[in-house]
Amino acid sequence: MSTVHALHSDEASLVLEHDLARGLLWRHCGARVDAEQLVPSAETRGPAPFSLNQDIGQALVPPSGLGWFGPALVELRTPSGESLLFAADETRVEQDDGHLACTVADSVAGLTIRLEITRLEGGAFRFATAITNDGKAAVSVAALASLQLPLAAPSQKILSWRGRHNAELHECIEALPQQRWEKVARQGLPGHGGPPGLFVLGNGTGWHQGIAVAVQLQWSGNSTFAIERHDEGYWTLSANASLAPGEVVLEPGETYAAPPALLAISVHGRNGATAQHHAAIRGMIDWPRGEMSPRPVHLNSWEAVYFRHDAERIGQLARSGSDIGIERFVLDDGWFKGRRNDMAGLGDWDPDPETYPHGLAPLAQDVEAMGQQFGLWVEPEMVNPDSDLYREHPDWALSLEGRDQPTARNQLVLDLRREDVRDYLFGKLDAVLKSAPVSYLKWDHNRAHAPLGGAAQVRGTYELLARVRAAHPDVEIEGCSAGGGRSDAGMVPHVHRFWTSDNIDAVARVQMQREFLAFLPPEMMGTHVGGSPAHVTGRRHALPYRCAIATMGHMGVELDPGTLDENERAELARWIGFYKRWRHLLHGTACLLGEGADDLLWQASGTASHMLLYCIRTNPAQDLRPQPVLLPFAADSAEWDVRLLELAEEPAHSFPRAAIFHQMKEGPVRFSGSWLANAGLPTPVQKAESVAIFELKRA
Repeated sequence: MSTVHALHSDEASLVLEHDLARGLLWRHCGARVDAEQLVPSAETRGPAPFSLNQDIGQALVPPSGLGWFGPALVELRTPSGESLLFAADETRVEQDDGHLACTVADSVAGLTIRLEITRLEGGAFRFATAITNDGKAAVSVAALASLQLPLAAPSQKILSWRGRHNAELHECIEALPQQRWEKVARQGLPGHGGPPGLFVLGNGTGWHQGIAVAVQLQWSGNSTFAIERHDEGYWTLSANASLAPGEVVLEPGETYAAPPALLAISVHGRNGATAQHHAAIRGMIDWPRGEMSPRPVHLNSWEAVYFRHDAERIGQLARSGSDIGIERFVLDDGWFKGRRNDMAGLGDWDPDPETYPHGLAPLAQDVEAMGQQFGLWVEPEMVNPDSDLYREHPDWALSLEGRDQPTARNQLVLDLRREDVRDYLFGKLDAVLKSAPVSYLKWDHNRAHAPLGGAAQVRGTYELLARVRAAHPDVEIEGCSAGGGRSDAGMVPHVHRFWTSDNIDAVARVQMQREFLAFLPPEMMGTHVGGSPAHVTGRRHALPYRCAIATMGHMGVELDPGTLDENERAELARWIGFYKRWRHLLHGTACLLGEGADDLLWQASGTASHMLLYCIRTNPAQDLRPQPVLLPFAADSAEWDVRLLELAEEPAHSFPRAAIFHQMKEGPVRFSGSWLANAGLPTPVQKAESVAIFELKRA
């Protein structure tokens, strides 16, 4: 006797079978199926050689050590350090249209695991797993997977990311393993390889077609993702926050909840899975006043002045930004007491009395009078040994008794597990936010944790952020960690933007920005126009190209407009105007990526009837003439009117253009949807480092 429980999205199905003898078993995790007439697994799985007499199957919470030889969902220890098995002997299931709650209990161990799966708006599923100690003795939780599920046989490749400071989000594609594959974060934060997550791609899966499974943890600390092959021929995917030995000890009656996991399954390739994650993330953002306002153009002071602050110079920088249409001025590192370089001052969050003798209010008020919002850089989780805070409270930094405290960027990590540390930081931030009209914080985090503070350090950061947001709900926050070291779903409820990378080289940013979009939407992606040569790489790029790349996310400027000549300032102002005119299509809408022939890349953003298309060429073309770009999304409409809005490139020595592109500049040219999808949109000859931007509007 068995009962089937299924959750469905438009594209996917999660099917579980409640077998009275074997518990709750996975039957399907993949493309949408009809499970109404499902034959019980006991009738479909015959005997197998070198197997237990009683078939185990793959349970939602498998009985590790009692016949399940795959990865454990939970690893437990007794107070004396011995392994403690979890093998369910009671199962309860509650279900409604979009929610499945599974409770499995082990009366021998005295433990209960509750796993809730919720279908989210947009098609993703949210997994929430928790374990409760119902026994009479303490239990140590060594690991608890947020999500563990089978991967179907068509699964073929793993898509993941690695990275470092100034070189975030390098795409890695590998075959599914014949044994075990792991992706592990150990720095106390996810790191520059992007969010804790991965994609699994089926045979032939691309941007627009094929099955894609994508998982990310809602977590900002250490994590482990694993894919392990079972001898029956399928793989098991698991994801969990990493716990230090003895970090989570449950006394009788206590519960530990693992970080939630977000699962997307799409039959429309990488773009389909990404769309589900974007919808899930957008549902988590806590916008001031309840909804996203148009994402304002930033001027961030860092690469314009670095630590060279003086009130007059900063005022001139803000005015030069206002003159070209900047909407938010952000005062970066160097504004607080003792901060002349990166060796001192972190922790002493008072305006520098020499540079800002009357505090930040006069500057912030001047910026507001220019028609701009005023923002401020902070790094609350860090402290310099050369600071009043550290001299007064050296015990407030993460440390191990008898061990050295290694510095990085001349700083230590404050112990946010401590309530008194969080109280101090909140008091300082609250005072700054009350002292001046600050409407934005760039919240940075510039080093890995050594020693580690564990999961409690991450939760302490969340608690501090939540407290600041509750006290100042109209203040937006940008998440930054030496660029993209902590851009993840765990931070999303607390922030409104992520700084993608400290590397603003426009060529380097092309691939970084595309990979950022795998899990996080473009309105959260900080994309700035940097100087030329780029400060990190030394490469030079034409201003129109730098501007076009920066308009593809949340646009900002990271240079001093006052140092540009008149023509350059006018060009930068023109692109700022372009971004403002089109940001309604770039943010909060569909975002699709694709590839054309000869290394051409494209990104399309907008609605079902109105899209903005970027065609990006990084390297010189190898073909004599560009091949048309296939646009599968265009098939949904009978006809489209297409205009060529911009050709962003070095203006000298432009290539001649075919007549159709002159027509597209003057007005729309009509194409059938089937033609654009299957024959393609003609594109102009493009130089290396150029972007052609089209508007497509349903006719």
